[in-house]
Amino acid sequence: MLWAKSTRVDITCYEDYTFPKKKVKLFLSRINRHIQSPVTRKITMRKCALFNDNWQFAAQKLSLDAADELFESITLPHTNQLFAHNNVDNQAYQFISTYRKKFAWHTSSGDDPTLVFVDFDGVMLACEVYVNGRFLLNHRGGYAPFSVDITDQLQDGENCLTLYVDSRERKDIPPYGHLVDYLTFGGIYRDVYLREVHTTHIDNLFVQTPDVVQNPRLLADVRLSHLKPGLTLEAVLTDAAGRQVTRLQQPVEGQTTRLEWQTLPDVALWSIDMPTLYTLHVSLRENGQVLDTLTTRFGFREVVFGGDGRFYLNQEPIPLFGLNRHQTYPYIGAAAPARLQRQDADILKYELACNVVRTSHYPQSPHFLDRCDEIGLLVFEEITGWQHVGDEKWQAICLDELETMIKRDRNHPAIILWGVRVNESGDHDDFYRCTNALAHQLDPTRQTGGVRDFLGSSFLEDVYTHNDFSNGVRTPTEQPHLITEFAGHMFPTKSWDHEERLINHALLHAKIHNLQLGHPQIAGAIGWCAFDYATHIEFGSGDRICYHGVMDIFRLPKWAAAFYQSQQSPNKQLVLQAATHWTMGDRSGGGNNPLTVFSNCDEVEIIIGDINVGKFQPDLAQYPHLPHPPFTIDGLNAYSAWGQSEFYDLHLVGYVNGRPVTEQWIASNRLPQRLELSTDTDQLVADGADMTRLIFRITDEFGNPLPYAAKVVTFELEGDAELIGENPFPLIGGQAALYVKARHQPGTVTIRACAPGLGETAVSLTLLPAPNQQIET
Repeated sequence: MLWAKSTRVDITCYEDYTFPKKKVKLFLSRINRHIQSPVTRKITMRKCALFNDNWQFAAQKLSLDAADELFESITLPHTNQLFAHNNVDNQAYQFISTYRKKFAWHTSSGDDPTLVFVDFDGVMLACEVYVNGRFLLNHRGGYAPFSVDITDQLQDGENCLTLYVDSRERKDIPPYGHLVDYLTFGGIYRDVYLREVHTTHIDNLFVQTPDVVQNPRLLADVRLSHLKPGLTLEAVLTDAAGRQVTRLQQPVEGQTTRLEWQTLPDVALWSIDMPTLYTLHVSLRENGQVLDTLTTRFGFREVVFGGDGRFYLNQEPIPLFGLNRHQTYPYIGAAAPARLQRQDADILKYELACNVVRTSHYPQSPHFLDRCDEIGLLVFEEITGWQHVGDEKWQAICLDELETMIKRDRNHPAIILWGVRVNESGDHDDFYRCTNALAHQLDPTRQTGGVRDFLGSSFLEDVYTHNDFSNGVRTPTEQPHLITEFAGHMFPTKSWDHEERLINHALLHAKIHNLQLGHPQIAGAIGWCAFDYATHIEFGSGDRICYHGVMDIFRLPKWAAAFYQSQQSPNKQLVLQAATHWTMGDRSGGGNNPLTVFSNCDEVEIIIGDINVGKFQPDLAQYPHLPHPPFTIDGLNAYSAWGQSEFYDLHLVGYVNGRPVTEQWIASNRLPQRLELSTDTDQLVADGADMTRLIFRITDEFGNPLPYAAKVVTFELEGDAELIGENPFPLIGGQAALYVKARHQPGTVTIRACAPGLGETAVSLTLLPAPNQQIET
């Protein structure tokens, strides 16, 4: 199925497309009083609406007829427990909870036969589903979507959908069975949709784009449910502006019909720099009447890991340069709405200059993958698990999840590789022959990989994907070879660690990428990892946080992030970051000798006080293969202020093509001067789910965070929103974030923050009305 993502119903007619408007209105009238934000959908007989609002939640298992007073009202996505940003007790989310939604439904004798489904994007970790007291499904697995057919249980008037959500870390369900170095959290943590389709409808649509470089073609495999005679398919291809590119009509040939365009008008290819997207609209007709229409977005592109060790996109070699991403967040676990999911992709692409991300270690949100498609961020998506393979029943869940993942995501142009092996598990040849064969059967257009942390493994997949913790680069034993983790637990680093550790953390990432980019047998490297994350007590750094990220858990940068950011072209973004706290009064000179600077400038000029020390070039000798090597500047300890009565600020100027283009100042006294407060957006949608980061920093006079200026920050909020996170917040590290979550009343929200000695600061944002619930046609 196509999973709806956006926030309103859009009824559109394509040329001679027809649709029963009265039935569309009837469907909306059935549900609109109970649905906050219907979703964008090209509607014929298919109707799909977001089903996230007006849920009830109880942190215990209640009877199916429990009184409303025993529940709290919630909006999805939802975590069954809120947490502090660290010291997360995984026992706190391990219980069975009750989720319930009451909604009205009215049938009409004039309707064509239809089926009604509830589609769940993700429920952690298992659940039982009931409608009007009748048991329908026991689903196991928290990372893959699933659907429940509720047609036969619907009744005129009020209906009640109930889920008993089991968030215990059950050993019979992946990833559990052994220790796991991440937390799964709990709840209905992704979106839910209500979908009505004709009994005969399109079940799945798989788009393929062979020969895109020489002779672009388009294939679409259309799978139907409840096949009957006399059906035809009509397909319309549109570009990003909605203009028709081509169309095709042909009879249905069986349960799966292949639509094929042997020639096409000029089409633009999807690439990391120009991620051009197209949409295919496929309608199922009977005697000219549209029974169903399903659309999917895709891109014309070709990806392959070649036998020469390189990765090719549209037959052009591209060195892969990326990071791993966990989907968890502070406070809310994994229950992040679309805005935060999409923002993670933006951070990886634009703030960290990655061209690839690995979805460690499970299928991730459709919102995240959609954004990767839109911005040209390549994706390696893999099955759930961590170092453990369970019994046959456990493996069956894994295989089912693999099938669901591929069917859901195989039209995403950003996805380049399927991970068909449990991360860092040993060789289980029988099981992995099955996963590899299944992936190839479901998607013959993509290669497979299987992540292990040793060489000499059974090589059953197409790409040898390897977690290399040698603190160097091992010589590959198989081809193609992709490094899928490095650094990470080998060098955990907090934002408030000593600056020498922060520098060495960044330089470890620089070292490995320099080595992999210079190795002809390695297709690329994906570092561990983008963001710090909560974990079990057996891991982490004493407070149950793995400080493995180049950014912290709030998605705020450490110096290693500056290294990644500096590897992009200065034409995209100028980067200049000195890796120093400029502790000139320190007898040792602090981290000033040598001074490390991460920049994509040609030269960096150093000025200390009124003294122009000179211009310096990147360290090509040590990092010859990086696009923009770090700068290593010796001799600045000669300017130490030890024993002097005056300290000198550090001033850096970056030059490109001989011209000054950017600069950075760092105060020498390191005294807190400002409390800064900001949000990632100045607008939220008042739908009860939308949220944004509220970032706060204690900085010097030039805006540099001061990691050792520990203070308690207190917040106040006015308006129809809530703060998610600790308030007051004991700030260590110079920077952190809360979340501002919209409620349902449009208007202005103002947040004020204060800290001792720094006064008060404020930021405001606007809550926009949620989209109209009813569309007049």
